[in-house]
Amino acid sequence: MLELLAPAGSMDALRAAVQSGANAVYLGSGPFNARQNAKNFSLDELPDAVRYCHVRGVQVHLTLNTLVTDRELEQAAQTVTAAVKAGVDAFIVQDLGLVSLLRQMAPEVPIHASTQMSIHSLDGVLRAAAMGMSRVVLARELSREDIAFICRNSPIEIEVFVHGALCMCYSGQCYFSAVVGTRSGNRGQCAQPCRLAYGYGRYEEKYPLSLKDNCLIPWMDELQRIGVASVKIEGRMKRPEYVAVATRLYRAAIDGQTVSPGDMRDLRDVFSRQGFTQGYYLGQTGPELFGTRQKEHENKELLQRARAGYENAEAPLVPVRFYAAVHPRQNAMLAVEDDIGNLCKTEGPVPQTAISRPLTQETLGERLAKTGGTPFRCVETRSVVEPGLTLSAAAINAMRREVLAHLTALRGRQRERELNSFSPIKHYPGASKPPRWTVGVLRQEHLTPRLLAMKPARLYIPLSMFKKDTAWLSRIPAQTELAVVLPRVIRDSEMEPVLTALDRAHALGVRLALCGNLGHISLARSRGFSVCGDFGLNLFNSRAMNVARGLGLESATVSFELTLPRIRDLSKPIPTELLAYGRLPLMLTENCVIKNRTGRCACHSGQTKLVDRRGAEFRVLPDQDSCRSVIYNGKKLYLLDKLPELRSLGLWALRVQFTTENPMEVDGVVSALRGSAVFDPGACTRGLYYRGVE
Repeated sequence: MLELLAPAGSMDALRAAVQSGANAVYLGSGPFNARQNAKNFSLDELPDAVRYCHVRGVQVHLTLNTLVTDRELEQAAQTVTAAVKAGVDAFIVQDLGLVSLLRQMAPEVPIHASTQMSIHSLDGVLRAAAMGMSRVVLARELSREDIAFICRNSPIEIEVFVHGALCMCYSGQCYFSAVVGTRSGNRGQCAQPCRLAYGYGRYEEKYPLSLKDNCLIPWMDELQRIGVASVKIEGRMKRPEYVAVATRLYRAAIDGQTVSPGDMRDLRDVFSRQGFTQGYYLGQTGPELFGTRQKEHENKELLQRARAGYENAEAPLVPVRFYAAVHPRQNAMLAVEDDIGNLCKTEGPVPQTAISRPLTQETLGERLAKTGGTPFRCVETRSVVEPGLTLSAAAINAMRREVLAHLTALRGRQRERELNSFSPIKHYPGASKPPRWTVGVLRQEHLTPRLLAMKPARLYIPLSMFKKDTAWLSRIPAQTELAVVLPRVIRDSEMEPVLTALDRAHALGVRLALCGNLGHISLARSRGFSVCGDFGLNLFNSRAMNVARGLGLESATVSFELTLPRIRDLSKPIPTELLAYGRLPLMLTENCVIKNRTGRCACHSGQTKLVDRRGAEFRVLPDQDSCRSVIYNGKKLYLLDKLPELRSLGLWALRVQFTTENPMEVDGVVSALRGSAVFDPGACTRGLYYRGVE
């Protein structure tokens, strides 16, 4: 049966989800979850929340889906300890370091790969499985065909978001909120800049980054047929009434009941952005996927009905069977058994000889079935009642209450699971020599004679450049190592041309691939490449760096959301590099930002800009030769005048990344590397290396 997973941003929302038919809830506790602005649960409240759910047959998945610094790992370990003792059923995780920590501390608790891991292919799912995860929450952008292919071949469970907010950017790859305002989406503090107004070239009150909410109610049966294990409703930031309405309607759809047009109006009234979309699921992109939250009249009657559904009554969620025996001169016996085999027994008084109305099996069954006000519903009564005996209604009720109380306590009891103490890992200080220079380019014109004359240690070349004329290869210095850069998103249906291009690059002598997604590691290795890790892996702490080493990466790029002191203190078990110059990528979007406006993709020029209300510009470029867009920061990251400070961080290399630069600008940067670097605050930024993120 398809699991219905509902959000619980508060205790009221948790009750709303459970009473409305959720099979599981997901919630946050402490500072390590991607919805820091929800009420969430304290560690002291967590046991009661878990107990409430378990009594009613509902699982609890705890979100630990943010990036964690080294200094926070011990606090994260305390959260893990409290969660295991409280009895949570699974952890939802983004940070590779936390995956490592959980496997060490709580090996019996399942780990689910958060959608923040940006897993969008079968190879990504297989990699997650090999790392010990039991479920993957797929990227929201996948189509029904993509999902079906992954489900057919996955060794672990697949979870899909079916309702609620859609981010414009692939989850886990959005740095917009962090770079423009220090509120990191990867740290649970997203300020949602995608919901603001922008213009093309100049500010206009348009919303090219604000998607409608997802709604897949009509496809529940199909999702179950193709093998999806769990469907997820977004909304830990939303009110409990929203949770109640959405959960109730998805419960009805999963159970094969009709969801009426009136029900859909309720769903829109409780929250929507100019209606809903199914675009990604149906393989569609375009302007019709976009919408904004409108000021609408609040449907107070709907909200009252929704509240009444979870506040005023206890839904009979758990099926139970009663077993009773009433014999002369013996205490009456009653037992109750639930759907998972728990059995509770009690004794009542000795029955009396009936004077007028003897007790029958039917009468006893009717009295035992009165389980109102409890989470239980009687589905069967098996009893032996000797003729001519009577037992008072009060005695029967007392026995029923006693066994159900025992059953409630038994279901709420937490079983012992292995729990190990937090264990620090070995620290690797990193390189002792001054860092070398690596260079990333997007186009052939970036490969100027002056750039090549500096003989960078490594050149990162987009895979798309190997699909065209490769005469430029003859100009690469022998001392410079070449690495092919894979796109950050490669769907299973897009593999064939990627493999062909990789084979061509390999035939031309390239042996290294830069990968920013877990799913691309095996892909590159299958074509004979060694792999180095890009910023898209979000390596944020020493344990994550250790995981990178365990994955066999040749080198790793640290997250540009880290401060320089944190990078200095980071363990560096493999050669480590840092982005020191270039436009920071803020978003990677499935929707082509320019095509949505003009009807055709025209963003290869690099001249397209989004402009916000303050006049800040954001460049738009394609992700290599795809129709996906990368939105870049208007100001370039610039640390070229900070080389003495950077040399003390234990780094193997500093990367210069060219995007929109012309050849003259490339040569200007090369000159700056030779000691003439000057920081221009009007055109450049220090990024987050000094400011840090929340």
